[in-house]
Amino acid sequence: MKKIFFTGRKLYILTIALEAVFANRFRSMLTALGIIFGVAAVIAMLAIGNGAKQEILEQMKLVGVNNIIIMPKVESKMEEAAKENGQGKQATEKFSPGLTLADAASIAAIIPSVEKVSPEVVYESVIISEGVSTYGKVSGVTPDFFDVFSLPLERGEMFNEEQLREGKAVCILGATIKAKLFPHSDPVGRYVKCGNVWLKVTGVLQSRAVNAEISENLGISDYNNQVYAPIQTMLLRYRDRSVVTTAMIRGGSSGSVVIDGGFMSFSSSGGSDEGVANQIDKIVVQVKETDLISQTSEIIQRMLKRRHAGVDDFEIKVPELLLKQEQRTKDIFNIVLGAIASISLIVGGIGIMNIMLASVMERTKEIGIRMATGATRKDVIFQFLAEATLISLSGGIVGIFLGMALAKIIMEVAGILTIVSLASIVISFGVSATVGIAFGYMPAKKAAMQDPVTSLRYE
Repeated sequence: MKKIFFTGRKLYILTIALEAVFANRFRSMLTALGIIFGVAAVIAMLAIGNGAKQEILEQMKLVGVNNIIIMPKVESKMEEAAKENGQGKQATEKFSPGLTLADAASIAAIIPSVEKVSPEVVYESVIISEGVSTYGKVSGVTPDFFDVFSLPLERGEMFNEEQLREGKAVCILGATIKAKLFPHSDPVGRYVKCGNVWLKVTGVLQSRAVNAEISENLGISDYNNQVYAPIQTMLLRYRDRSVVTTAMIRGGSSGSVVIDGGFMSFSSSGGSDEGVANQIDKIVVQVKETDLISQTSEIIQRMLKRRHAGVDDFEIKVPELLLKQEQRTKDIFNIVLGAIASISLIVGGIGIMNIMLASVMERTKEIGIRMATGATRKDVIFQFLAEATLISLSGGIVGIFLGMALAKIIMEVAGILTIVSLASIVISFGVSATVGIAFGYMPAKKAAMQDPVTSLRYE
């Protein structure tokens, strides 16, 4: 019976507090504005942070896990040659063959921290099948390429060792190429013509979205718009740029081969070569553990520098480290934004305390009557604390919906990915309740300390 009476008493006091809030609904609404905007700001900022984190994770999937990308620097090689000529040195004193398959093989054989090595050679070509043509890249790769970048097949089979070793005329299509050439049929087992070579399709990759800006910054390709052939097929059936022809030595009309981002062009200016062509366009090295990426990249830098006779004709990118640095920067930015948004909650709490203090002054006589008719100090504290908490919680609920709407607006208008998580809603709502209790206690304590006799005579 005592427990039931106690529960009923508290419910009765809570009802009185609720009536007091609704009796002054306009003032209560203004009081809750600080909490509303504070909660909305916290949810929106956390949504932006979650969206940025998700984008980083997606980018990491694109560049692969623990990858190091090695690419040629043709311009740097030309500048080096020009500098040497200006100093009166012979170019043969520092001759570099550029990036070669031998470089990739040496990295795989010598460095123990390396898991896999994927060399790549790329040409742009018209791709034709049954009268339908499109323009894309033809990439010579090894089976490790698909493991390094986590590119699963949608259908068909991967290259086997025999096809890779003997340079068989086979290929795997990207999703975009497949959609253009075979929109309503299965391409596996059929042929596509890439340049002057017919390749038999053995498989099709699953589609993967790649942002153009991200791919340019991180040195990755649009996997969907490519045809993948064994790298030996590219070197045997298309062109091995490491092979020096008689025409190149004589400075004939064919001139030199200049590779720039996978585009193949021929210089017809005559005379000597403008630079040595790289046999391959890229080497992707997968490291066993993330902690070994920095050390491995330094070892690769020194190793290739020695193999290339000291010529700085290559560059090494570590996409994962760049992305993690970007993530740390965004995390700091989000913490700052979250702290600024949290200040709004504190300001809202101060507003609740001010209004409740004013309410205590206005309702001094009411307090005296309640205490004279049997209400205890705890009852008065509970009543005013309940009023402050109700205002704070109602503001928190409205703020949650406003924050979700704000996150949606930011994503639509600014094009920034926002993800509202359940954790952000729970945290912001919990903080709003805590603010109501913390800043409502002082006015409630002041109301309870009123002298009943003095309060009854208060006008």
